[in-house]
Amino acid sequence: MSREQVELAQERCRNLPVEIRLQDYRDLDERFDRIVSVGMIEHVGCKNYRGYMRIAARCLVPEGLFLLHTIGTNVSGRVGDAWSDKYIFPDSMLPSLRQLTEATEGLFKMEDMHSFGHYYDPTLLAWNRNFTANWDQIKDRYGERFFRMWRFYLLSSAGSFRARHNQLWQIVLSPRKSSRIYESIRE
Repeated sequence: MSREQVELAQERCRNLPVEIRLQDYRDLDERFDRIVSVGMIEHVGCKNYRGYMRIAARCLVPEGLFLLHTIGTNVSGRVGDAWSDKYIFPDSMLPSLRQLTEATEGLFKMEDMHSFGHYYDPTLLAWNRNFTANWDQIKDRYGERFFRMWRFYLLSSAGSFRARHNQLWQIVLSPRKSSRIYESIRE
């Protein structure tokens, strides 16, 4: 995150019972009832998945819940996509279910797993339409090369989700020793 993102989040969350921090997750040493991780684990690297889960487990109260929301892939890998790594998300990689479940083993119980990547294809196409429609407002700051790269990223990602190579998962975990009964809320 950046200071600018923190300032924007604080502005948007003003008068809400929310605390926004610019902090490295590895420095956390507090207890929480709930932990929500959205789009973060893609940026910690597979060699750090277990440590990431240990920190979440350490910081969660015994009857707490951990929601992990991530883009994932069907095949375990050790490095991310070279083009995306160079131009869009440096040092990122998509986890596989195997990598995530291995990282949680002995720390958490799986309460719920929801896969809804099939919705992400139309989402990425909508983002592309909005980006293209509003390009004139930002083009002086970014240039034609950025425009082509960002459109390539959005459209190739949409194709990857449409082909079901990429997935979008929401996983609910509870501490291994929790006695809670979790009921999934879905319609």
